[in-house]
Amino acid sequence: MWMDHRAVDQVDRINQTKHCVLGYVGGVMSPEMQPPKLLWLKEKLRSICWEKAGHFFDLPDFLSWKATGATTRSLCTLVCKWTYSAQTGWDDSFWKQIGLEDLTVNNHSKIGVIGADVRGSNLPCENKPITSRLALICGTSSCHMGISKSPIFVPGVWGPYYSAMVPDLWLNEGGQSATGKLIEHVVKSHAAFPELESNAKASGKNVYMYLNCHLESIKKCSAVGMLTVDLHVWPDFHGNRSPFADSTLKGMITGLALSNSLDDLAKLYLATVQAIALGTRHILETMQNAGHQINTLFMCGGLSKNLLFVQMHSDISGMPIVLAEEVESVLVGAAILGAYASGDFKSIQEAMERMGKIGKIIYPDLEQKRYYDSKYKVFLKLVDHQREYRTIMQNI
Repeated sequence: MWMDHRAVDQVDRINQTKHCVLGYVGGVMSPEMQPPKLLWLKEKLRSICWEKAGHFFDLPDFLSWKATGATTRSLCTLVCKWTYSAQTGWDDSFWKQIGLEDLTVNNHSKIGVIGADVRGSNLPCENKPITSRLALICGTSSCHMGISKSPIFVPGVWGPYYSAMVPDLWLNEGGQSATGKLIEHVVKSHAAFPELESNAKASGKNVYMYLNCHLESIKKCSAVGMLTVDLHVWPDFHGNRSPFADSTLKGMITGLALSNSLDDLAKLYLATVQAIALGTRHILETMQNAGHQINTLFMCGGLSKNLLFVQMHSDISGMPIVLAEEVESVLVGAAILGAYASGDFKSIQEAMERMGKIGKIIYPDLEQKRYYDSKYKVFLKLVDHQREYRTIMQNI
């Protein structure tokens, strides 16, 4: 339900409280999080579902409950999306202040009894500390997961969450509200999509593999990325999750021509992928300016199968990207947890070492650094302009 932004009014009221728990979600709560969604349910559907509900679950905890009958919740889920603290527990004053005090009764039984916290040591990886790595999970949306030994407060980035991902370490979670969904929207809404779909089917490729090949065929120099020198995209078609935490921002495109050919579609697709990568760079820089020291990206999710998407992230961030040997990383993660729970390994870290294998490592094309530094300057100007336009229109 993360793409549901109906609770904008509710989240605005929650943010106006300035409650101390908001400091652990980047200072501003997102309409994607659970408190505003729960408040929306209470205000809009009170008689239909609110008063009849026995429990409220995130999907992972719902699946665990369906499989086991246990209402024990994931520490990660409750810390990252529900304002639970792994150190101090629930803050009842927050729920009362926002009008959801009924969720605090019976020891918070409707929203969560917490399972055990598994303790362990840092993960070994190429002789670099785990805090130097950022996990980028990219699918319909993207999440940027960075950890630290001490809490780091990053404006517009969720967290810091204690022990939410790695025991005893603090997690910050940046994100982009639409990535895979944005690429799909841009491609399918273009006038040349039927031609693309037909060509891709005839070639035995999916549309994105075909577009990647088509870009190679029309490039005018050694670097595909330079096809968008005059075409720029601001990717917040569904609002900005990080680092602006502004769900009202909109998408922008500059550099359109009076043409709707397959070449135009391919270039717009490329510019959109680059915009998403530039957004990742923006999040990375915000996290690093706040105190994170990140030098390697670990990428998984559906978009990590698209090598153009991966290479653009490496070129634009200037960092190497590590891909897992097994592309379905979520399944491997579930298997690792299962193997530890069954006693096959003494720790989660040992299971990860034995079961998780590195596949490809993608390195940035440093010859393109100047080009992408310029693209990044344009990228940041786009959002400045959008805000200027909004101010102008508000003054009429």
